[in-house]
Amino acid sequence: MASYEQIKGQVEARDASAVSKRIRYFLLGSLGFTLFVYTVPVYGFLIGLPLLWLSTLAHELGHGITAALVGGTFVKFVMYPDASGAASYSGFLFGPLRSAAIAAGGLVGPAIVAALGFMAARKAKVAKIALLITAVALVLLTIVVVRNSFGVGFVLTLAAVLALLGTRKNPEVAQVAVVFFATQLAASVFSRGDYLFVELAETAEGQMPSDVAQMA
Repeated sequence: MASYEQIKGQVEARDASAVSKRIRYFLLGSLGFTLFVYTVPVYGFLIGLPLLWLSTLAHELGHGITAALVGGTFVKFVMYPDASGAASYSGFLFGPLRSAAIAAGGLVGPAIVAALGFMAARKAKVAKIALLITAVALVLLTIVVVRNSFGVGFVLTLAAVLALLGTRKNPEVAQVAVVFFATQLAASVFSRGDYLFVELAETAEGQMPSDVAQMA
């Protein structure tokens, strides 16, 4: 006859397997939605525009946070309805390696956050905490570095959405949300692939050297 501990272990194993399967379904669904958005003309673009804003936010925050990590100061962040944006930083005169790291931060930052998101999504409680922490962090970033009205509106709206998802009673809601956002961040480098290997980037503030141009 199985002991209580054995039965408990079997139940936990079944629950973990069920959660793992659900997360895979969430991931496949997120990928399918993303492919739909980027392949359907006009309407797909309109539906996907908030996702482009999300990728811009993650990209520019990657630059600013990397600048802070290598000894500079993240001064301000702006973004515009056309999904362009810019992060400004100051401090000492950056050497070539640090300047390259800051330029690369915008490209690899979203992928790093996506990886953390996929790990957090494995457990519902962790996913809820991750959403709430991110919401608070976005509010603080808005106060400290976001410096234009559209950027403030988008970042605060995103923070409110994350907080709402993180406080829902159904724990799977948080997991679905984290997997969805992580998928978008992981795919952002591909969805904006036309920007990767160009010399100049077109923004609402005019032409600027692209990230790869700065690294080169």
